[in-house]
Amino acid sequence: IQCITPPLLSPSSIHRPILLWTFNHLAVDFRNGNVYLGAVNRIYKLSPSLEVQVSHETGPDEDNRKCYPPRIVQPCSEPLTLTNNVNKMLLMDYRENRLLACGSLYQGICKLLRLDDLFKLGEPFHKKEHYLSGVNESGSVFGVIVSYGNASPDMLFVATAVDGKPEYFPTISSRKLARNSEEDGMFAYVFHDEFVASMIKIPSDTFTVIPDFDIYYIYGFASGNFVYFLTLQPEMGGGPTTGSSSAGREQVYTSKIVRLCKADTAFNSYVEVPIGCISGNVEYRLLEAAYLSKAGAILARSLDVAPDDDVLFAVFSKGQKRRPRQASQDSALCVFSLRKINEKIKERLQSCYKGEGTLDLAWLKVKDIPCSSLLTIDDDFCGLDMNAPLGVSEMVRGKPLFSDAVDKMTSVIAYVYKNHSLVFVGTKSGRVKKIRVDGSSRALQYETVQAVENGPILRDMAFSSDHHYLYVMSETQLSRVPVEACGQYATCSECLGSGDPHCGWCVLHNMCTRKEKCERSSEPRRFASDIKQCVRLSVHPNNISVSQFSLVLEAHNVPELSAGVNCTFEDLAEMNGLVEGNRIKCSSPAEKEMPRIVVDKGDHQIVQLYLKSKETGLAFANTSFVFYNCSVHKSCLSCVSSPYQCHWCKYRHDCTHDPRTCSFQEGRVKKPEGCPQLLPADRILVPVNVVKPITLRAKNLPQPQSGQRGYECLLTIQGNEHRVPALRFNSSSVQCQNTSYFYDGMEMSSLPVELTVIWNGDFSIDNPAHNKVHLYKCDAQRGSCGLCLKADPLFGCVWCKGENRCTLKQHCPHPENQWLEHNGINSKCTHPRITQITPLRGPREGGTLVTIRGENLGLEFREIQDNVKVAEVDCTPIREGYIPAEQIVCEMGKAEKSQYTGNVQVCVGVGECRPEFMAKSSKYYYFVVSLYFWRPSRGPVSGGTIVNITGSHLDAGSNVSVMFKDQPCTYLRLVENNPELILPNTLKQSIKSSVKSVSQTTNLRFEYVEDPTITKIEPEWSIYSGYTPVTVTGTNLDIIQTPLIRAKYNNHETLNFCQVLSPTSMLCQAPELSISLARHQEVPERPDEFGFKLDDVQALMALNNTNFIYYPNPEFEPLSVSGVLELKPGSPIILKGRNFLPPTNSGNGKLNYTVLIGEKPCMLTVSETQLLCESPNLTGRHKVLARVGGSEFSPGVVHITSDSPLSSTAIIGIAAAGALLILFIVVVLIAYKRKSRESDLTLKRLQMQMDNLESRVALECKEAFAELQTDIHELTSDLDGAGIPFLDYRTYTMRVLFPGIEEHPVLRDLEEQVEKGLKLFGQLINNKVYLLCFIRTLEAQRGFSMRDRGNVASLIMTVLQSKLEYATDVLKHLLSDLIDRNLESKNHPKLLLRRTESVAEKMLTNWFTFLLYKFLKECAGEPLFSLFCAIKQQMEKGPIDSITGEARYSLSEDKLIRQQIDYKTLVVNCIHPENEKSPEIQVKVLNCDTISQVKEKILDAIYKNVPHSHRLKASDMDLEWRQGRGQRMILQDEDVTTKIEGDWKRLNMLFHYQVPDNAVMALVPKQVTAYNSVNNSTVSRTSASKYENMIKYTGSPDSLRSRTPMITPDLESGVKVWHLVKNHEHGDQKEGDRGSKMVSEIYLTRLLATKGTLQKFVDDLFETIFSTAHRGSALPLAIKYMFDFLDEQADKHNIHDPHVRHTWKSNCLPLRFWVNVIKNPQFVFDIHKSSITDACLSVVAQTFMDSCSTSEHRLGKDSPSNKLLYAKDIPSYKSWVERYYSDINKMPAISDQDMNAYLAEQSRMHMNEFNSMSSLSEIYSYVGKYTEEIVCALEQDDAARKQRLAFKLEQVVAFMSLES
Repeated sequence: IQCITPPLLSPSSIHRPILLWTFNHLAVDFRNGNVYLGAVNRIYKLSPSLEVQVSHETGPDEDNRKCYPPRIVQPCSEPLTLTNNVNKMLLMDYRENRLLACGSLYQGICKLLRLDDLFKLGEPFHKKEHYLSGVNESGSVFGVIVSYGNASPDMLFVATAVDGKPEYFPTISSRKLARNSEEDGMFAYVFHDEFVASMIKIPSDTFTVIPDFDIYYIYGFASGNFVYFLTLQPEMGGGPTTGSSSAGREQVYTSKIVRLCKADTAFNSYVEVPIGCISGNVEYRLLEAAYLSKAGAILARSLDVAPDDDVLFAVFSKGQKRRPRQASQDSALCVFSLRKINEKIKERLQSCYKGEGTLDLAWLKVKDIPCSSLLTIDDDFCGLDMNAPLGVSEMVRGKPLFSDAVDKMTSVIAYVYKNHSLVFVGTKSGRVKKIRVDGSSRALQYETVQAVENGPILRDMAFSSDHHYLYVMSETQLSRVPVEACGQYATCSECLGSGDPHCGWCVLHNMCTRKEKCERSSEPRRFASDIKQCVRLSVHPNNISVSQFSLVLEAHNVPELSAGVNCTFEDLAEMNGLVEGNRIKCSSPAEKEMPRIVVDKGDHQIVQLYLKSKETGLAFANTSFVFYNCSVHKSCLSCVSSPYQCHWCKYRHDCTHDPRTCSFQEGRVKKPEGCPQLLPADRILVPVNVVKPITLRAKNLPQPQSGQRGYECLLTIQGNEHRVPALRFNSSSVQCQNTSYFYDGMEMSSLPVELTVIWNGDFSIDNPAHNKVHLYKCDAQRGSCGLCLKADPLFGCVWCKGENRCTLKQHCPHPENQWLEHNGINSKCTHPRITQITPLRGPREGGTLVTIRGENLGLEFREIQDNVKVAEVDCTPIREGYIPAEQIVCEMGKAEKSQYTGNVQVCVGVGECRPEFMAKSSKYYYFVVSLYFWRPSRGPVSGGTIVNITGSHLDAGSNVSVMFKDQPCTYLRLVENNPELILPNTLKQSIKSSVKSVSQTTNLRFEYVEDPTITKIEPEWSIYSGYTPVTVTGTNLDIIQTPLIRAKYNNHETLNFCQVLSPTSMLCQAPELSISLARHQEVPERPDEFGFKLDDVQALMALNNTNFIYYPNPEFEPLSVSGVLELKPGSPIILKGRNFLPPTNSGNGKLNYTVLIGEKPCMLTVSETQLLCESPNLTGRHKVLARVGGSEFSPGVVHITSDSPLSSTAIIGIAAAGALLILFIVVVLIAYKRKSRESDLTLKRLQMQMDNLESRVALECKEAFAELQTDIHELTSDLDGAGIPFLDYRTYTMRVLFPGIEEHPVLRDLEEQVEKGLKLFGQLINNKVYLLCFIRTLEAQRGFSMRDRGNVASLIMTVLQSKLEYATDVLKHLLSDLIDRNLESKNHPKLLLRRTESVAEKMLTNWFTFLLYKFLKECAGEPLFSLFCAIKQQMEKGPIDSITGEARYSLSEDKLIRQQIDYKTLVVNCIHPENEKSPEIQVKVLNCDTISQVKEKILDAIYKNVPHSHRLKASDMDLEWRQGRGQRMILQDEDVTTKIEGDWKRLNMLFHYQVPDNAVMALVPKQVTAYNSVNNSTVSRTSASKYENMIKYTGSPDSLRSRTPMITPDLESGVKVWHLVKNHEHGDQKEGDRGSKMVSEIYLTRLLATKGTLQKFVDDLFETIFSTAHRGSALPLAIKYMFDFLDEQADKHNIHDPHVRHTWKSNCLPLRFWVNVIKNPQFVFDIHKSSITDACLSVVAQTFMDSCSTSEHRLGKDSPSNKLLYAKDIPSYKSWVERYYSDINKMPAISDQDMNAYLAEQSRMHMNEFNSMSSLSEIYSYVGKYTEEIVCALEQDDAARKQRLAFKLEQVVAFMSLES
């Protein structure tokens, strides 16, 4: 088993000790076996052997589950925290070679990862369809990818839990799985319109019924035409469900299978069927896991399906209630036939479509809807919008295969191997069970493997691509488990008996393996797959002596052995074997190699004999083989009785396997009869110390040969050997010689002694009968006459009277009449004696057994048979109890009333009794009188009542038993002579009780009453510590003496007492629930059993119908931190805590609290978290003790200190104030009530109006919201940085300096020869005094217009381009003048530089234009171009009206289409107009685009990176649609097919020509068609081309925007042209066309959507402009230099207001230069700007201006939309501007020297860009116009007079007039 376990910490965040990266999901690529593992925050790609190849990080990230839509789409006000990303779905999309990994972050968005390297192909997140669900659990989502053939894209069916947010997430839906992972339509619903969509949402009504309702999807799959999901969901309407009452009761769950048609887009085919299975009367209804597999031939037969049919294996746990903590471990594996499920569904559909029953789908249709009768149904029926969705109420029962009550099953997977269906089940403890399913009722668990260290095993399991391994995982470990472990079986029978169908026996390799792993397994008998095919060996002979040699083996089921075999005897020897057919000859090893066969192990050794193949060198068969050794046997009988071929040599006393070695023939013995042996003898009795020979019978005794010694007897007495010579009379008799024997001690009256006969020193004769010699002593242990005569008569002992002892006859010195012997003339012992009597008391009734012990009490029973009297009453001896001479047991007869006591008399003998044979006892026997009564006199039928019997001397007699009629009563104990009894279980009857002491019968009556029953327990709850009162109602409760109440929890039983109040009620104290065993101490728990112990009444031990529940114990908080609470007398004590009122079903339960202050109790008021205790009248320190149930707690001590009471006046004052206050409150309440009634009416009226409006608004808002999530990534990815089409320096400066003039004179050479005059004029211009005077004079003239000022400023700058130091100096002078003038004229200082009213202001703009070109190219150009492209693309995503310029996506309110336009995105494949061979280019267009718009889009796509001026023009090209078979069609905006309605003509769009998706288009050079030539003067010329011309105008678009093209009626026909919207300026516009004003405002939300999409680009641009440090280039010196100059001027004029300084800088750079560039990107780039793009750029420019302003703009509902749009952003932009200005201020000042060097460098770089002569000529035209005024001004100026500048000017004028 190989494992991968996660690291404990993320390496990048060592400081966070959190166990990261729990594993969630698993997928295996069946093509190459790679494993993909979805974990928390990571996706891993692993090799098949589980080495990590790539990992992809998915989290954690800042998020909050309440953010909808997520914060990556729009800012979220919820607090964000670092949130883990749980992997909820991991799906292989084989078709596109990608992995779908869906997480829990951002409402459940999915990533699409490339399978090879987990590269992120896409991550759609901007639409609501992209959020699958915000649930955090990994097992909450299931997806199934469904393919519809190659042509159409795949679909993804997704089912998910919604976690209480049904309005956001459908619970089940089908989505488009786009080929392109970045496509906008990824995960879009397959079908979606206003009423129907391919999804189902849980209705909110369902949540009002079950607040935590959800559907948990366990598994899903596609089969046939259907998709199936398996769910677990709460049962609706089963039991009580609403409100708090459900807290006590548990929710019932149902497992269901849901079916949908693959092709059903409206989900009308939705059907759900309950599933479950029942095994052995246990219901398994909670689905844990499932897996779809094929049936396989063997299982298919028993299920009655085809082997290729789908079957579903499912694991269920027991019951229908999900208890997370105490869940039952009992689970079952079941199998369902999918065909049967489909038949069930078809049956239900048919009945419903016949109109039978209701739709039965409670969670979706809260009320029952009846079925409608419509039509009949076939197998593939996919639903109609009637009778759908549909539920089935009857459960489909699976066939149970296997169940386990201990280790809960949690996952399942299966496959078919050689027709066997094999199921692998993961369990809670981390094991994998391997189960073979060969029939619906026979499932064999053939192996269990511990797959992961600690479980449970997660649902996802997968096979490796070759099915040799199974991947199994827990949350912390992923393992690879071999599917089979055949190698663990060592023998053929183990292997083939294991039940694993993978395993077979590879014979010659002697191993258990798969067939394919066994060499040459196809050859006969080399591979065994059945236990009958195992190799068997038999050996002939099957045993040999250690010294024998050859043997033959017969082998069965062996393969061909041509390579030869060896025979191996364990590790003793290895011999070559000779093969003859299936016989093999082996030689046995030499004797010296055999181990010695030790005697105590027997005479043989079992050795394993192996056959070893020479081909493989491995033993392939073995058998047990016996080597025997006869010489181990040391006796004849054991030798010849051995099962082996052993012979006994009589004379050598030796055992051998070879009879030839016996020395002479007659000495060989083969059979036991021939062995020398002693025959059985009678008892051999030998008295001690008496000399006596011992004669023994025998047979076959050998005659000692020459040189051999004779016979001896060997006796071992008390461990000492006695050898006695013996005489062999013949072969059948031997005698031990005369000897006497002795043993020590008197404890034994006789001693048996071992006797052995030996000859020749140590050859023993067998003694099979174990003959022994018995030595005895008469006087040992025989001290009385009776005991002596009782001895064995053969001993010959007599009682010697004279000596009063027991002795042998010959040893008694007295004559014969002086001794007594058994059966002699004198055989009766005199003087019997009684020594002991038991018992000494008994009842008169008799029957007591009396035992009498003593001496000489007769030798035979008949001698005492009728001769015993006890207290004068005959006592009949009992034969079984009689021990001769020692003990008599007799049974007492009945005594008369007069007899009370007396002694015991025994007379020995038959007939008359003589005094010497009479014995009397010294002790007396008494008769006792017993009086009985009992308590109680009745009890339950079940018995078990403890009965107390009272009387005297109840211990009398020999045995006590009590019978109730004929049933015995269990005798408990004697309590001070009173027995306690437990009643038997008998029916109701009166009892005759016999307390049998002797046999005393007392007629007492006991009545059996019906068993008690219990009907009600009130209340049905307690707390953990118990001891709360429980009132129990029932019947016959009073017949139980000590009723007990019991509870059992976690195998621990607790009891408590009950007090019977009446026959029908008792009061119990609830038993406690051992809190230490509680599984969770903060939640209510139910005991496992709850009931009553009422004697033996079993029915009430555990009640089934009770819902008794235990709530957590009340917990008290300490009174204060110190534990002491200071109080005033009479003030209440508040005890705080929790669980004071258990939340029972019937409202809060009341507990009996006792609170003691010291010794005194206090009055209590109880709430959930407080006890209010009115303290008793005490002072001083007192401990507080709270008791409730069985627990008590002291929260601390109160210290009560007295205080002075209030005066009576104060009390009266307070009361009066209180009364006034109450009066005031009443008045206020009445007024409030009236007011609220009026407002209610108003509200209702408003509500109705609102509802009408809402229905119109709702639809729009829904769409607007969806559009808000448009994906930014689409734009960024399309912006190729491959080349930004910057204009060259000259074009750029010309466009800024002379906007709108294409071929300006300054670029051309002069025609007239006026060079000399102009050169002179040039010198003048280079004279600062002249130039300043010239400019001031011009500005003073009335006719010198704004336009002229700008023109002069630009012309001067073109002349001075080569002398920028001089130009800068002049500019500073002019600006200084301007500031002075501004402040003198009392204008507000902030107005400075605001408008272009002077030459200086325009010169400043031009100065920045020259000096910031490099900065534009290196830094600011890129974000500006990105913004322009982003706007253009975003606008073109939606419809744009080609005539009014309005668009669906816009930032400008004026340019927004304010109505719903239905459109579709098409892809057209375009042929490159300049290269027909190159691959076609895919272009996205809209079906509502006009043909001109399509042409533009195609040109944009083809010439993506080509500057606009180098492209073909759309107006020069025609669009050609190329259809199949060479058909071609020219498409035009207007042609003969154009639709005309009334006086409106609509431009042709793509859908007018019904162009399909993926059409092929080509742009071809314009052809003059008949239509064109005829209609030359129609709209295509008048309005459309006029419009195009206006677009080409490159000037500032301010003028353009004010002149949105008006649709002029066609001059000839009066027809007006329109595209998407008819212009509202026309009077014939009807109200309905564009909807009312109110509704049209709704579309303004689209501005927000567009703004959100473009936000990043706007931010980037502003950030670049307003930052001092740029990528690789410093802040342009010009900016710092100019800002410092303005600061100097402010200081000079004592202006310290920061707002004024800020405004001057803003007016000087951002407003003069940047706004111009932002509005007109065509000044910088070679691009074409449409009117909608222009409108959007204007909004951005306005935002830019607002950001630079210092004034606060108050927003209201009438504020312009562009201000509202960026209202939130402007404050942050303002802060950027302020930071920018302050950063510049802090930078070191630039010296004049450095600045001049920089300006000189700039002049040199662009020396010859303009024709300065042409510029001078243009400037001179103003001199010509105002010659007099200029000359006059020069004459008045002192400095000019000194330089005679007026004269020089007149010279220039003269020259110019001459030359011209």
